[in-house]
Amino acid sequence: MRDWAKARRERTRHLIELGGLVQKAGLVELVDDDRATLLGALLELADRIHGAGEAGDDHVIVRWRRRGLRAFDADRDAAATKERSPEPPGSAART
Repeated sequence: MRDWAKARRERTRHLIELGGLVQKAGLVELVDDDRATLLGALLELADRIHGAGEAGDDHVIVRWRRRGLRAFDADRDAAATKERSPEPPGSAART
């Protein structure tokens, strides 16, 4: 595979993962998939982070990171629990 194709594939995967975070946070549903609202919220978040860095007030970023790590852990634990517990009879999806 050519280098440019590999780089493009890696960038695409990265962007998809970031979009997944927006979805996982529930933001898509909260704003009824209004992309202008999502962008505005993200821009405000970026301004807040920039301001925190200037003020030396990084505790909010640390707090957000901890909350995100707890959410990842909860998802991982829920997935592991789901894998261990068999589905009750008759609960298979019907087509």
